[in-house]
Amino acid sequence: MVFKCDSMDGPVVKAAEVALEMENVNYVLAYVSEDDEKELKEAFEKSVFLRELNEDAAEIADYWFFETVVRLHLKSRGEHFQGIKSSKNLDSITRRIKQAMDEENLNDLFEYLSASLENELRKRFMEVLNNKDHNLNDVDDAREYIKSVIDFVEYTVFIQKSIISNSALDKSH
Repeated sequence: MVFKCDSMDGPVVKAAEVALEMENVNYVLAYVSEDDEKELKEAFEKSVFLRELNEDAAEIADYWFFETVVRLHLKSRGEHFQGIKSSKNLDSITRRIKQAMDEENLNDLFEYLSASLENELRKRFMEVLNNKDHNLNDVDDAREYIKSVIDFVEYTVFIQKSIISNSALDKSH
C-alpha cells in the first residue's frame, strides 16, 4: 500500500475523525464502496450516539468507527483488514508523502526521490562498469557481469515504465 490507509495517521482515519467531529458521514463515505455505505452509516450513527454518553464511551466508539471505516475501505480495495497500525510504523517515503501533502509543497519529496533514484542508478551502473572488464576465461566473473547488466537494464526500464504508466500503481491498488 502506497499510503498507509490502515494507520491512525492515515487519510482514512483522519477523514473518520473529521466526520465524527462534524457529525457528517459524508467526510468518509468516499472511502468505502457503494455496497458498504449502509454498514458505514449505521456504524456512524451508533458512534455519534455513544460519543454523547461520556468520555470513555466516546473513545471506544471512535476507535470502533475508525476500525469499521478502515476495514470497509480495505475491503473495497480487495485487501484484508489486520487492525489499525500505529502512526509510528510509517516508513520514510510515507512520512515524506504525508509531509508534502500537509505542507502543500513537493520540493523535499522531489529531492528525496531524485536522490534515491540517482543513488540506485549509479550503484547499478558502477556494478556494470566494475564487472565489464571481467576475465573471459572465468565463467563466474562473466556471469557476474551479465547479472549486473541485467539488473541495471531491468531496473532502469522498470523506473521508466513506472514514470510514464500507471500500470505499476494499478497492481498495488
